[in-house]
Amino acid sequence: MTDTSATNEQISRELVLPYLNHAVRMFESGYASATDIDNAMRFGCGYPQGPLATIDEIGVQQVRDELAARFSESGDNLHKPADLLEKLAAEGTTFASGAAGADAEAPQLKHEITKVGVVGTGTMASGIVQVFAQAGYDVVFVGRGEDKIAGVVAFIEKGLGRLVEKGKLDEDTKAAVLGRLTGSTSREDLADVDLVVEAIAEDLEIKTQLFKDLDRIAKPGAILATTTSSMPITQLGEVTSRPESVIGMHFFNPATVMKLVEVVTTSATSADVDQTVLALCAKVKKVAVSCADRSGFIVNALLFPYLNDAVKIVDEGRADIDTVDAAIKEQAGFPMGPFQLLDVVGNDVSLAIQQELHTEFKEAGFAPAAGLEKVVAEGNLGRKTGKGFHTYN
Repeated sequence: MTDTSATNEQISRELVLPYLNHAVRMFESGYASATDIDNAMRFGCGYPQGPLATIDEIGVQQVRDELAARFSESGDNLHKPADLLEKLAAEGTTFASGAAGADAEAPQLKHEITKVGVVGTGTMASGIVQVFAQAGYDVVFVGRGEDKIAGVVAFIEKGLGRLVEKGKLDEDTKAAVLGRLTGSTSREDLADVDLVVEAIAEDLEIKTQLFKDLDRIAKPGAILATTTSSMPITQLGEVTSRPESVIGMHFFNPATVMKLVEVVTTSATSADVDQTVLALCAKVKKVAVSCADRSGFIVNALLFPYLNDAVKIVDEGRADIDTVDAAIKEQAGFPMGPFQLLDVVGNDVSLAIQQELHTEFKEAGFAPAAGLEKVVAEGNLGRKTGKGFHTYN
């Protein structure tokens, strides 16, 4: 093995092992099933396999031993092997051989869903409108002006046009999809939908006012969903008279391409609503994973500490940005290096998520890296500003 390969493997292991450990802790706490954790990272991040399957591939004992060695050096609780990892290593068992448990039965639609509402006109909202319309649902989408409404239609026409060019759709089907769209500037037009998906700005006050409005407008039994990635869904439910009907449907961007939807229940969400949304995701050809309402859900809670750790390696002068990016792609098989991904997500967004995780989990190792705080303070937010950790033309 060349020195470069050895260095790349060391960097990859240093970043990936705590991520694997965190995934085990997430599973052993009962927050999400093994299948859902693995599917979340495969379909939400494009990873070749999920973290628990990766542990089985590397070897439970080896992962446990490498983490223990790291913990003895760092004293960082995030490097201390999870209790379940210790147990599996002692027993000589794996996640695949039974630790993961049996998969749940396929969810069923408990509420009839024939008409869907979407609030918002941005890229995420437009993609969600297209997903439902392509799956055969009539969709009412609401925006703040006729120009915004026209923008959604143009977005969908363009997307469908590309599918026609590629031979994946014919003109008649394209026309049928467009025929299912109804744009409106009035929320009152959501009165007869069976499900509303909110996809507006990530601002709790604005979302809270919207949910109060939706509670007044939507018919009894209608499900109120939010695609938030960071706001507390429980608080949105609490401002309505139907918290049992409030749920998270966290689509990933672009919604027309990304397969994953994190279905997030609060303590008040009814089992029938949860079942219905999970089944609906399958009907629109998405992979749904279940989790509860806490910071980061599955994907962000596992992804961002790893990204933050990558910045710390560079902060400490142990490798440069390009070396870390190359190591992760070469050794872990991830589609993007951590600094490339930070720049795509937006360094300001990444910092905000890491701050939330630090507040939620109170782990010293989750404190935002100085280098991440620095690029945000300098206004180098990533691809959207032309410069982040990398520079873009």
